[in-house]
Amino acid sequence: MTEATKKLYNINQSVFAVAPMLDWTDRHCRAFHRVLSKNSLLYTEMVTTGALIHGDRDRHLRFSKDEQPVACQLGGSDPQALAECAKMVEDWGYDEVNLNVGCPSDRVQSGKFGACLMLEPELVAEGIAAMKDVVSIPVTTKCRIGVDDQEPEEALNALADKVIAAGTDALWVHARKAWLKGLSPKENRDVPPLDYDLVYRLKQRLPNVFIGVNGGVATLEETSAHLEKLDGVMMGRAAYQNPMLLAEVDRVVYGEAIDTISPVEAMDIYRSYIEDELTAGTKLASITRHILGTYQGVPGARHFRRIMTVDANKTGAGIEVLEDALAAVSHHQSVMREAREQKEAALI
Repeated sequence: MTEATKKLYNINQSVFAVAPMLDWTDRHCRAFHRVLSKNSLLYTEMVTTGALIHGDRDRHLRFSKDEQPVACQLGGSDPQALAECAKMVEDWGYDEVNLNVGCPSDRVQSGKFGACLMLEPELVAEGIAAMKDVVSIPVTTKCRIGVDDQEPEEALNALADKVIAAGTDALWVHARKAWLKGLSPKENRDVPPLDYDLVYRLKQRLPNVFIGVNGGVATLEETSAHLEKLDGVMMGRAAYQNPMLLAEVDRVVYGEAIDTISPVEAMDIYRSYIEDELTAGTKLASITRHILGTYQGVPGARHFRRIMTVDANKTGAGIEVLEDALAAVSHHQSVMREAREQKEAALI
């Protein structure tokens, strides 16, 4: 095991990760999430081997060192192509390369990668071994518990045994089946039932292997419960839609005695990133679409979302849109506070 692997996947240290999510976990999203948690493991969107070999590598692989630790997830099935891309990932400075064996979209099936590879554990193992041969960073696997009519325990154990023998440094398990026939990708995120106990049994059978769980985790209370039995927890939509959850991760998961960052403090820090990106020619909405959930559950959240959704998409939109949105939240909270104080005074 390399030093980098030991740092990320020390069996004695729990890992909290934000799941790779297509169209969501781009570099702007990751930069914001890093403001909220310095320890969480962040992932890129899945990028296919074909896109890296034949496409715009800078667009797919560019990231800021401030995002680290950050992993790149690959989609593919050809061992040679996976090895070539894994080396690119390492050369670009990523901390980990991960193989997607869980995405259920039609495009993924036609390209013979993602969840359909649950049917070909030997091929997956060949890909893992090929990547391990050419990089020193951790090579990990993210899978489902089976597809279609597979028996989940048999399918998961078969895949796990093959990739572990091939040298995978960690196995992240989305604890649902993927139905390639009959369910849409969106339905595959919710409809198949979760089976956390199956993942727990896998860990019991493989106590010295890093096993993490993904799927349906919505709170840090649930995270802590999973970490009593597993090595890692990967949170997806809940972390994206309510990003301030991440502000508690360093304290709750990593045991750091720190004050929780507030939404106002987070926006103040992220502001400099936004300004730098605007200067570089990035459109405001491309950056700020990832912060819409920052004030979820907080008075004024609706005003914040409305301004950031509508005004950030206007031609020439700049940092003043964020300032207006923050001012609207502050004003709303001041009005509510004044009304509350008046009501309390009337009761005296």
